Amino acid sequence: MVDASSLLSAKLLSAEAVRERAHRMLALGLDDRLPHFRIALAKLDVVAELVLAVTREAYPSGDVPFHSRWRHFVVAGEDRWAALAGKVSWPNAAARARAEFDLAIVSVLLDAGAGAAWRYHDAVSGARIGRSEGLALASLDMFASGAFSADANDRLRADAAKLAQLTVADLERGFQVAAENPLVGLEGRTDLLRRLGDLIAGKPDIFAQKDRARPGGLFDRLAARAQGGRIDAPAVLSEVLLQLGPIWPSRITLDGVALGDCWRHPALVTGDATSGLVPLHKLSQWLSYSLIEPLQRAGLVVDDIDGLTGLAEYRNGGLFVDGGVLVLRDAEEAMRAHAVDSTLVVEWRALTVALLDRLAEVIRQRLNQDAERLPLAKILEGGSWAAGRKLAFERRPDGSPPIKVISDGTVF
Repeated sequence: MVDASSLLSAKLLSAEAVRERAHRMLALGLDDRLPHFRIALAKLDVVAELVLAVTREAYPSGDVPFHSRWRHFVVAGEDRWAALAGKVSWPNAAARARAEFDLAIVSVLLDAGAGAAWRYHDAVSGARIGRSEGLALASLDMFASGAFSADANDRLRADAAKLAQLTVADLERGFQVAAENPLVGLEGRTDLLRRLGDLIAGKPDIFAQKDRARPGGLFDRLAARAQGGRIDAPAVLSEVLLQLGPIWPSRITLDGVALGDCWRHPALVTGDATSGLVPLHKLSQWLSYSLIEPLQRAGLVVDDIDGLTGLAEYRNGGLFVDGGVLVLRDAEEAMRAHAVDSTLVVEWRALTVALLDRLAEVIRQRLNQDAERLPLAKILEGGSWAAGRKLAFERRPDGSPPIKVISDGTVF
């Protein structure tokens, strides 16, 4: 007999659950029944205009790519990963896909907020680059140098054995961390990669089907799941959550199943054991978006990309706060730092997911396009993330988010 609680935990480990509970949170907010935020939905039109303006400036041709880690490897118009990959004689498309999975998984897991002070000095351009873009470039440079590979003759890979042995000092060097250049959550990031290495080494049936144990082994798992060369994006997320879920720090569990980026909020009441639980799965969805292009380059078709949700992180969330859609009931809360598991942060993040869906509807109406031609992944890239960053720098010199979150480097 199947344990009902196991079914409940499985449901929470899905994009569908993220979207459903986020929209329930929004409904509560629209009824003015949330403790921390009021919602001024009339301001959404102004936010949509800003997102459209930012999108047109960045992509004047209207050809907007998917929101993914791969965009952050493009610096001053140069696609650094494409340049690296183009110099390699890959034996087949799957070999390149495994390397791209290696890079995407490691880079995304290192992508939690860096803090306002940290910068990465790019040796090529001479620029000092902060936040997500800087983290991406630092991780790419480490990957290119073989920092994650156990084979000196095959640098463009990540091996379980090498990941499991990473030290804080390794990341300090790779990310140029110093007293005057501090990186938030350095220990948490290191622990996450170590746990990734240990996990992968312990699952050779998943991660070592065609090669030594490596994150890129997940490509072979997904390729095997594809039906007729097609796979749904939510199925990609399900595999990411199922196979990589145990690496996340132990937080909330449901009958022994770790729920990952899932938190409690008292307003979200249900009639079962999931009452009060709000799944968000930000980094796992960011990773899933970032695995789409390697799958496509390997010849697979990825369907239902809009089955994934918007990302519950501080640029998208900041867009709605700075744009006036989300209004703190107590303005003094913006002056205080909040834990990731605080009801204020959980509420903010869930509302962000639901409002991104609402924003997408407005933008599609303005452009007379449907979700198939303009999926959420393109609106995020065009888009909402960049508009959130633009508003942040207009309002605060360091570009910090409007709400301060205490990060351990493993959430967002």
